[in-house]
Amino acid sequence: MFVFSNFLMAFATVVNVVLTIYMWIVIARALISWVSPNLYNPIVQFLHRTTEPVLWRVRRYLPTWGVGIDFSPLVVILILYFLKLFLVRTLIQIAYQWG
Repeated sequence: MFVFSNFLMAFATVVNVVLTIYMWIVIARALISWVSPNLYNPIVQFLHRTTEPVLWRVRRYLPTWGVGIDFSPLVVILILYFLKLFLVRTLIQIAYQWG
């Protein structure tokens, strides 16, 4: 069972790293949106392509309130943080119980 435990621990670590990297990508996208970026810049295109599918799904359910401020990056960051706290910790605890 220690093999499954080690696999689960490694998987939890990889999930934690992926969630952290994606959270920083969302933060970079939000910061870049405050200025007028060059839409032909490859970095801006990468940030847009990697975050827009998730942000668009969140924007569908958020009310706009007529303010013009996009709160979807904040909601996505909170969801990612919740997943880091709940999912990763749960996987680690399961790995410890099996180990």
